[in-house]
Amino acid sequence: MCSGHLQGRLLKMLTRMINPIHVLELGTYSGYATQCLAEGLMRDEAHVHTIEIDDELEDFIREHLAQSPVADRITLHIGDAVEVLKELDRKFDLIYIDANKRDYIAYYDLAMGHLVEGGYIIADNTLWDGKVTDPACHDAQTLGIRDFNDRVAADPRVERVILPLRDGLTLIRKLASVAADD
Repeated sequence: MCSGHLQGRLLKMLTRMINPIHVLELGTYSGYATQCLAEGLMRDEAHVHTIEIDDELEDFIREHLAQSPVADRITLHIGDAVEVLKELDRKFDLIYIDANKRDYIAYYDLAMGHLVEGGYIIADNTLWDGKVTDPACHDAQTLGIRDFNDRVAADPRVERVILPLRDGLTLIRKLASVAADD
């Protein structure tokens, strides 16, 4: 339930490479990945907004984030992502998805609507301990990730690659819209 050190360093490096201003994380848990994303921010105005639906984790998360040297670059939102994003009313350069695996397609659709052209989505757990390739696995989380992977693979609006790091990270870049020929 927590990104490991190697993955955390990769998140920091990817954030530096992308050089975003507005970063969104869906699914905070302990805030470790949140802090790694914030560590990678290079612009003074850059900021991470992280959304956690489980209000019972709020004190736990706030305590961990408060101890971070990058705490001032992070805003924690507790609530449903759809509602929180209505309030934020902005597009993001980078979106990290690490929330309920059953709902990854819904998060993907939500993220695509709030992502700038040329922006990136990083989705965690997309190999799901290898279960996504096991036809005998039919639990809701595995099916959610499998359906997500199929959706992303078939989406002509994006470039994508799955990195077999830890539990799988999928890097997704939203392509620029192609104008219709006149």
